Order: sequence, then structure tokens, then C-alpha cells
Amino acid sequence: MPDNTGFLPLTWPDMLLMAPELLLGVGFIALVVLDLFLPRRISRSWIGGLTLASLLGAALLVWLRMNEMNVGAGDAGVLSLLGDSYRIDDFGSLMKLIFLLGTALVVLLGLGTASRDDAITDKGEYYYLLLPAAIGAMAMASSANLVTLYIGLELMSMTSYVLVAMRRRNDRSAEAAFKYVVTGSISSAFILFGMSYLYGVTGSVQLSGIGQALPMAVENYEAFVYVGFGMMLAGFGVKVAAAPFHAWSLDVYQGAPTPVAAFLTVVSKGATLAVVLRILYSTGLFAAIDASGKGVGDDMFFAVLLVAAIAMLVGTLAALRQLNVKRLLALSGVANAGYLLVPIGLSITMVHSNNVTELIFYLAAYLLMTIGAFAVLTVVSRAVGHDELRGFAGMYYRAPWTAAAMVIFLLSLAGLPISGGFFGKLFILLGAANAKAYWIVAAMVLSSVISYYFYFGFIRQMFMRGGSEERITIPPAIGIVIWFCAAGTLILGVYPELLVEGIDAVFSFQGDLMNVE
Repeated sequence: MPDNTGFLPLTWPDMLLMAPELLLGVGFIALVVLDLFLPRRISRSWIGGLTLASLLGAALLVWLRMNEMNVGAGDAGVLSLLGDSYRIDDFGSLMKLIFLLGTALVVLLGLGTASRDDAITDKGEYYYLLLPAAIGAMAMASSANLVTLYIGLELMSMTSYVLVAMRRRNDRSAEAAFKYVVTGSISSAFILFGMSYLYGVTGSVQLSGIGQALPMAVENYEAFVYVGFGMMLAGFGVKVAAAPFHAWSLDVYQGAPTPVAAFLTVVSKGATLAVVLRILYSTGLFAAIDASGKGVGDDMFFAVLLVAAIAMLVGTLAALRQLNVKRLLALSGVANAGYLLVPIGLSITMVHSNNVTELIFYLAAYLLMTIGAFAVLTVVSRAVGHDELRGFAGMYYRAPWTAAAMVIFLLSLAGLPISGGFFGKLFILLGAANAKAYWIVAAMVLSSVISYYFYFGFIRQMFMRGGSEERITIPPAIGIVIWFCAAGTLILGVYPELLVEGIDAVFSFQGDLMNVE
């Protein structure tokens, strides 16, 4: 079955539609050239400032485009580029805003750490390499074609490999980068292998074309369809660091610079989740149903829920005895990958159709509480010289306001009230209950209860243990990150309707994910 959809060249109007991505690309090239020609004695911190400006400029362009598409006579629906291989829709725009905000916070975090880290020799690269990584994440959110999707995935992955190895004078960073390259390459191979099977049985690389051809493909090549989707799920499971595909994340997060670990935890994970949702909701919903009322689509969604349950329980149980904070946050990321997979795996039913709202809300809350926690870890580890939990001992007496901010992040990570994490988990849990997936509800509740032990371990160290009396110095850039994240976490915890209503006002399944050109 030939694929009738070809890749069309970009026109000038198309270039304007891709202005956010092009701005980041031009900014990246300009910063590379400037970094090469400027003398070494000149500080590279200003490159971080220009990187931050590029990210905020791209976010503004995304916002303006989304506003134009949804207000009054400017309602343009879905805008398709490159033969419908790249789509400008509200789902992609919302995810891009999250990615750009997360990357901007990572740059700010880097501005407060890179100048003080002698192991980072090329400080300019430390900033501007985040731009192609962000472009890759944005491409993944807008891809409606397996080829463009894979290009975006590899662009983000390759730059992430380099960023993990930025501490060149640190052996642990080199080891982490090597493990990340090997694991990431294997996962990419799995994804590509699964894509080849889907192309072979459907004759299309377009997600819409695969969805249309899937019923016939299941009828004739059911085993190949299962192999294709199974391989892709395993590959994406590695990228999102969901158990049982998570082992790499502990060593990589521990060896990577702290801001880079924060980027992997939030932006890289979020981009992969966006891809999984777009693929499943563009194809799996249309899979054939057999005489028993079940089909490939149901099995795919159940597999996602099964991975989610394993990730939640393995992540929390493994964290119980973990004393290294970076590794503990990596395991927290494993558990949270499970929570984030639940809305995707629930599919759409007559009583539950808020999947995307639940996913985006919790991803936004997860971004704020996780980057905030990494920011606090940055200043604490710098003060004590290590990343162990005992470094937080007596923190209340050394930096009381920073300790208070950390409490906010911990309450949110644990899913307790007056925090964005509480409502994020609550919305997902209620959605699962409405879909009658009571077993996943039980896994979520059990995982959350177990997590209280190690999250409150931080509070015990900060308020109930004695430590050094030397006060902790907070660089201005890191202070901005900490309090921006703390304020955002509290706002989402007190006024969750602000984000929920904003998402519901612009997003629709029919218009964004199921729109077929």
C-alpha cells in the first residue's frame, strides 16, 4: 500500500508558522559563531542570557500564534505543514509552552552554577546546546509523521548526550554520558524498528494514514502490529524512564550537571509523553475490535497502564533506601512517569475525556516542583560538597526561606494539599475512577502513601537534625528559579481552575488530535 502523502517544501508562509522553532535555530547558530570567535577571557554568562532571551521569545511567538488561532475571526483550526507532517495545533502549542518554560528555568539554573563549576570547561556550549534540544522537543510535540517525529527525537537525544558530558573534568559525568549514549541508542533502535513494522503493514508514515489503515492491517498482520507497537512502547519507556526501563536514569542523573538532570527529568520526559499520546490517540483509537469487544487498541492502552503501575510502585519502593538526592529524584521521576502515563493509558470513554487536561496540568505542576527541588539541591550540594541527603541537615537554620520553599516542593511531590501536585494527582485519580480502572487507582494511592516516607525524610533532615552553622548563599539566578517555582506550585494548589480552564478553552480532541486533513 503506497503512501500518497509526500513531504512538501517549506514556503515563506510556512516559515512564519514555524517562527518559534526558527528563532531558536537562528539563535543557536549565532551563539555558536560568537562563542568561537570571542576570546576565552570574556565571560560566557552573557551567552546564557541570550539563550534565555531566545527561549522566552519563542514562547511569546507560540503564545501569540495560539491566541490568533483561538480568538474571534482568527480561528484557524489546525495548520498543517510539509504535507501534514508537521502540525500547529493547540495540543502541540500547550506542550511547547511547557517545554520552553522548563528549558528557560534550566538556563537560569545554569547561570547560577556554571560559573562556579570548574569541571565545565566550555561554558558557552553549556547554555546554547539547550536550544537544539528544545527544538527537538517542540518538533516531537507537533509531529504527525513518523519520520519528523524520529528526527525531533534524535535531535533532542543527541544534544542531551553532549549536555550530560559537559563536566569534562569529572569521571562520573563521562561515565554517565557513555551509559546514556548506549541506552539511548538502543531505545532509539527499538522505536525505529517498531516504526518500520507499522510502515510495513499500513504503507504509511503519516499518523492519520496509519490510523485509517490499521483495521485492515490488524486483520491481515495482527502479530506484526503487536510487535510494532510493543517495540515502540519499550523504546519510549526507556526515554521516559518508566520502570522496568529506568535503570539508566540513576547513574545518568547523578553524573550529569544538576541543571541538565532537571532538563532530562522534565522536558525530555514531557516531549516523549506528548509523542506517546499523539501516536496512540491518532492510531490506537481506530484499531480493530474483535468479537469479544476487545482489540489491539485496548491491549495497547492496557500495556501503557501496566507500565504506569510498575513505574509508580518500583520508583517509590526503590527510593525508600536511597540516600543520594540526585538518585532519589531520579526514582521520584520514575514514579511520576507512571502518574503521567495514566491519563494516556485510560483512553477515551463516555465518562472520561479529560485525558489531555489531566496530563498537561500534572506535567506543569511536575515541572515546577521538580525544577524547584533541583534548584534547592544545587545550592545545598555546592555548600556541603556532595549530593547526599545528610547535606540537608539543619538547613532550616542555615537558609530558613529556602527550607520553606523546599517544603512546598516536597508537599507537591507527595501530593498533599495546597500544592499543584495534589490537584494534579487528584484529577488523574478521579479520571481513573470515572473510567472504572480501579486497579490503577489502588496503585496510585499505594505509591503515594509509600512516597511520604522518603519525601518527609528531607523535612526530618532540614528541621530535626543538626548540621553546619554556616549560612547557605543563594545566587540570584537560582533564587529566582526557586521562588518562581514555589509561587507557581502554590498558585496551582490554590487556584487550579486557572490552568484547567485555560487548557479547556483552547484544546479539543476532535479539533487537535483527531483532525484528519
